[in-house]
Amino acid sequence: MDTIERIKQQISENSILLYMKGSPKLPSCGFSSQASQALISCEEKFAYVDILQDPEIRAELPKYADWPTFPQLWVDGELIGGCDIIIEMFQQGELQTLIKESAAKNNSSEEA
Repeated sequence: MDTIERIKQQISENSILLYMKGSPKLPSCGFSSQASQALISCEEKFAYVDILQDPEIRAELPKYADWPTFPQLWVDGELIGGCDIIIEMFQQGELQTLIKESAAKNNSSEEA
């Protein structure tokens, strides 16, 4: 499976997915730290990919997403944005709504 196929698979298998540097518990950059903290504050499970552990994804994802920087938040297969957008949405209450709706939708579809 090539890198783009792996990226597509990760995005399709995880309704809330953060591509970041490091992990939510041990982020390796300030932007990834802020983004993961905002997601943690939404109190829903989310997946993450540590791009520092996967140089191929680190190289290919910006081209695939047409978004040059990390972190990148994907919700229900759609790129939401990077750190600034995540924080702005969080401060306005939009991120919490988006995350809760996605989690509710995907939790109910798993039970079906």
